[in-house]
Amino acid sequence: MSWVQRGLEIKGDRYFGDGSSYSLAELKRTLLKSLGNEEEALDSAWKEFQEHPSEYSYKTLMKYAPEGRRQEWHAKALIVAEGASLDDAIALYVETKEWDRLAELVRRSKPTALEGLSHYTTEPAANKLEKSHHDAAAMLYRALGLRILNAKKSKYYDAALDHFDRARRCFGKAGLGKEWEAMVDHIRSEHHRKAGFIQAFEALLSRGSLPRPQSFLDRARKRRSHHFRGAQA
Repeated sequence: MSWVQRGLEIKGDRYFGDGSSYSLAELKRTLLKSLGNEEEALDSAWKEFQEHPSEYSYKTLMKYAPEGRRQEWHAKALIVAEGASLDDAIALYVETKEWDRLAELVRRSKPTALEGLSHYTTEPAANKLEKSHHDAAAMLYRALGLRILNAKKSKYYDAALDHFDRARRCFGKAGLGKEWEAMVDHIRSEHHRKAGFIQAFEALLSRGSLPRPQSFLDRARKRRSHHFRGAQA
């Protein structure tokens, strides 16, 4: 325990998420629990969540919360989560299946803020909201597609088309046809020079739907896996 404490003192106030400093803090909590100091371990996990609310610190908090009081701690965590960064809050609400809170967060977020988030954050959220909160799902799919276009990632234009197709269907189910039309006008105005994409996009509009390609998230994971295997070889 003394060595763990010395390491934490060296770290100071710096926070490295799931890096070495987190491992030290988690080791300290494990030792505290082994020594019968469950309350102190819980206090440590709660302090960490308050300072850095995320899906990871939430999992740590729930790990040390007494089984009979987890709902109480969950409710407290949701209050703190309101002050989390947009990407951390989205990931946390997906982790905790708080779909109403997730949808409301998306609705009040600026489109440009959503477009700036990684697809690793927004695509799982969009997939979940698509089943019950069509307007919020449409906003996320729109952001996913525009993020690809804005970055000029031509190899992922088919994924962008899929996102726009899903946005079209979600806008339609939500009764937000004007929002879909505004999005179409925006794409035609801002991205008309992307000839290959625009041709496929106009074909989508005329057909009304697309066959389901592999998602952008799955394709990115596949590329990372191939790169990792290549590096090992």
